[in-house]
Amino acid sequence: MQRVPARPGAPVDTIDTPALVVDLDILEANLDAMAATVRAAGLRLRPHAKSHKCPAIAAMQVARGAVGVCCQKTDEAAALVDAGIGDVLVTNEVVAPVKLARLAELARRARVGVLCDDARAVPLLSGASTAAGATLDVYVEADVGGHRCGVAPGEAVGELARAIADAPGLRFAGLHCYQGAAQHLRTPPERRAAIEAATRAAVASRDACVARGLRVDMITGAGTGTFEHEIASGVWTELQPGSYPFMDVDYARNVTADGAQRFRQSLFVLAGVMSTPAPTRAICDAGLKAFAFDSGLPQVADRDGAAYVKASDEHGVLDVPAGNAASLWGARIRLVPGHVDPTFNLYDFVVGYRGERVEAVWPVARGTLG
Repeated sequence: MQRVPARPGAPVDTIDTPALVVDLDILEANLDAMAATVRAAGLRLRPHAKSHKCPAIAAMQVARGAVGVCCQKTDEAAALVDAGIGDVLVTNEVVAPVKLARLAELARRARVGVLCDDARAVPLLSGASTAAGATLDVYVEADVGGHRCGVAPGEAVGELARAIADAPGLRFAGLHCYQGAAQHLRTPPERRAAIEAATRAAVASRDACVARGLRVDMITGAGTGTFEHEIASGVWTELQPGSYPFMDVDYARNVTADGAQRFRQSLFVLAGVMSTPAPTRAICDAGLKAFAFDSGLPQVADRDGAAYVKASDEHGVLDVPAGNAASLWGARIRLVPGHVDPTFNLYDFVVGYRGERVEAVWPVARGTLG
């Protein structure tokens, strides 16, 4: 387990590096902005905790009016419920018996939801729930364009929803309509067109359920890249953005439309410069094991012209074109992760700082993979 990298009240420059750190002033502003936007739209906010796996941050979101949180794994759900989060939706299909038993047991202590996209899963969900003496909320996941999990929109959704509604121990809770592939389409017209198509699929799925005598009070989905389009559709009733408290390099590549909601970068990996072997080269202590690289290299914050150009296991190579690399020797630098979610999963703690002082050190439920 990672050594605790800091203590509340300590100066920021004493944080042990590399460390995952978050600027609390910016984090809180991002949380407040999303909560206000969703509240003004009259919708429910259910942020996605898979981004941070941190119960303390989930509690901050709930304190600002979120109805609960999402996660992707039953172990994540357990960590959140154990920490006092009373409403958790696992936005994933669960079919393994050991995971179903875990989920049903959690449903004895909190409101727990799960997704379904196959009628073969219905008796499994029902059996686990009834054996535990619990009730599970089950949402039909419709494939609204992401082409990952999900049943074809329309009639197939209605048929599956009816089967869920008729099964003991299950509550048909609504539809899960998340267009994940749209989140990082770069231009506003591309993202708008993707959500317009997703809207048509969601409406067809809702109508198929209603035709079978079912109420569809909940259509949940959306993400940080598209949530304003789901709001504008008038179809979604609950939004699930995940990255907005933190942001990352990849989200920064999205073009933001004029007047659209913007969120600032709050999350960084704090690294230490340990070598300056050439005038234009500095080496920091955050390499391949300190970041997720699926969305590219991290970016250097606050150091004009310096760029993170190469990584090995425990080394990050910085290009310093001004030729003053020696001035960075021993310095602390903030690096912006390429992809926030899997970077969080590399750390046991996230350090919250305000100004020049550490204010909080929060555990991250990393390794919750089951």
